[in-house]
Amino acid sequence: MAKISLQNIRKVYPGGVEVVPKLNLEIADKEFVVLVGPSGCGKSTTLRMIAGLEEITDGDMYIGERRVNDVAPKDRNIAMVFQSYALYPHMTVYKNMAFGLSLQKMPKDEIDRKVHEVAKILDLEHLLNRKPKALSGGQRQRVALGRAMVRDPDVFLLDEPLSNLDAKLRTSMRAEIARLHKRLGTTFVYVTHDQTEAMTMGDRIVVMKSGIIQQADTPTNLYNKPCNMFVAGFIGSPQMNFIDCTIEKGKEGYGVNFAGKLIPLPQGKFPDKLMAEYAGKTVVLGVRPEDFHTESAFLEMSEDSTVEAEVEIAEMMGAEIYIHAVCGGQKLIVRAPSRVQAESGDHISLAIDKNKIHLFDKETEQAINIK
Repeated sequence: MAKISLQNIRKVYPGGVEVVPKLNLEIADKEFVVLVGPSGCGKSTTLRMIAGLEEITDGDMYIGERRVNDVAPKDRNIAMVFQSYALYPHMTVYKNMAFGLSLQKMPKDEIDRKVHEVAKILDLEHLLNRKPKALSGGQRQRVALGRAMVRDPDVFLLDEPLSNLDAKLRTSMRAEIARLHKRLGTTFVYVTHDQTEAMTMGDRIVVMKSGIIQQADTPTNLYNKPCNMFVAGFIGSPQMNFIDCTIEKGKEGYGVNFAGKLIPLPQGKFPDKLMAEYAGKTVVLGVRPEDFHTESAFLEMSEDSTVEAEVEIAEMMGAEIYIHAVCGGQKLIVRAPSRVQAESGDHISLAIDKNKIHLFDKETEQAINIK
């Protein structure tokens, strides 16, 4: 079993700089968990504490059933893959992969078997005699993964392993690492600042800010049910639109007054009893760019949630167009199919998908929804 348990973990650097104030997290055996957040949020520090490369100030860390606070990194049966690959430049691919096993005094025939077995999985067999300088970035990353795999670790720790690769290679390596996790059936803990990596790879994503876990959930729940404005804004690209509105009572229930129009709220998500507490108050309306619609069919069905906006800039992204617009004095970004015609100065109608609306408390920034 390679479950990981972080119980009241705290990290304070010399001088009293508290990076992780109090962290509690349970990672199940064979789970792929991604730690994500902006630079300085404590995600890499947390990973390094799991690895034993950073000392834990307070709290308890368990790998399996063993408390590992005072266990040396080499004795934790973990393998770490770094952003910089950390390959030995004077060694061949074969020797880089075999080096850790040699230190363990493993028999040469066993080392050879493991290296070739892993090289076959990662398509490195034809590169075993090359040195790192003769490899591409993606090949070096596969060697770094292979060096970790030959050790049969209980846990893989990956610290932004794809950040040095170009966009096309990152996409293919994401899929490769995800397939590798399924094949090995081992616990993976992956750190990234890239929410696209997090959403496409993780069984569960842990969103961090200032050393505090904001939400730990499945990619689907993080996207559809963010617990606060930070998570809502961090997950999704382009980020969610945040619009100041007031809650008002209409003929058929409560709605949000946006750009002078009362847009009804879906009862199932925002019942009258809940909305009555916010009547007359300013809240933050959250609408993802893809939940504004410009198609005529949607506009006809959504007259009660359609607003008018003026286009500032239209960015052609290939299959999509990002429309930067102003509505009711507030800036919006709309993600629409590229067939939509929009140029600077145009006036366009935008229908909001009411069922995809999010509301946040203006003061606490916490999501307003049925508990």
